[in-house]
Amino acid sequence: MRAWAVTTPGPIDSGPIELVERAVPAPGEGEVLVKVSVCGVCRTDLHLCEGDLPVHRSGTVPGHEVVGRVEARGPGCARLEPGERVGVAWLASTCGTCRFCTSGRENLCVDPRFTGWDLDGGYAEYLVAREDFVYRIPDPFDDDAAAPLLCAGIIGYRALRRAELPRGGRLGLYGFGGSAHLTAQVAIAEGATVHVLTRSEPDKVLAERLGATSVRGAYDEPPEPLDSAILFAPVGDLVPVALAALDRGGTLAVAGIHLSDVPPLDYQAHLFQERSVRSVTANTRADGRDFLEAAVRASIRPTTTVYAFEEADRALSDLAHDRFNGAAVIRVAA
Repeated sequence: MRAWAVTTPGPIDSGPIELVERAVPAPGEGEVLVKVSVCGVCRTDLHLCEGDLPVHRSGTVPGHEVVGRVEARGPGCARLEPGERVGVAWLASTCGTCRFCTSGRENLCVDPRFTGWDLDGGYAEYLVAREDFVYRIPDPFDDDAAAPLLCAGIIGYRALRRAELPRGGRLGLYGFGGSAHLTAQVAIAEGATVHVLTRSEPDKVLAERLGATSVRGAYDEPPEPLDSAILFAPVGDLVPVALAALDRGGTLAVAGIHLSDVPPLDYQAHLFQERSVRSVTANTRADGRDFLEAAVRASIRPTTTVYAFEEADRALSDLAHDRFNGAAVIRVAA
């Protein structure tokens, strides 16, 4: 089969990812073989290619927003049927026995595995995944629309919940890429007032089209104090900016797996009056199921730019240089 593998991590325009030939993997105990239709392009894939994330294994195939169909089942599989349309996301497995797994916090597992980092992902014609970590895809979404839901959507949803936005509250979104444009739709459907703060002019247009109350530059003040904010841009300089925009008791959730250095905070300006900052680490399977249900209720419409499988490296470069808005997807199967 054909697959894209990270060979030597470095700047994306230096060619750290190459198209290679690999054997089709065989599903083991409790695993399914998935024939990939579409794989979303996530900023985490870019961090992996460029070396922002440490190398967990040589020659990893990125991709963790995978939509496809079950091709074969390994021993012990009974939940999914061959031919069923499924999604494979970032969280690939957990130990199931640590203090976090046994208390409903498997996203903090001490021995997790991640798709497209520890295990080969969806920038390939086939992949294997643990059946109990695979999602069924809701019917309203075609493959292109479903792919970004599986990470951008799920992580944005967890960040929204971590931000503790009150009902009808005022939410600020810093950065407006693949994840934020989905989160905004959920928040608006749930009655929130959404203010978008981003440097990208095309993203500003998209935010207005999706119903944001205001759209301003990333370092600008929103028109009113915020009850909650989510930082999607991997820019540590924006942490104090977002904290300063919070009303008393407000919460900032930082959604990314990678963030540049955060500058010193001023206690009075940024944290006093019970302002909080919280990180977001992966997700639980319950988050994924809850989000997919919320996406159907909210009638989410992902904005996608489609690339051919042979253009995966260009898709990552375009992501790095902000050449599209919304989310990008790679069509693996013709």
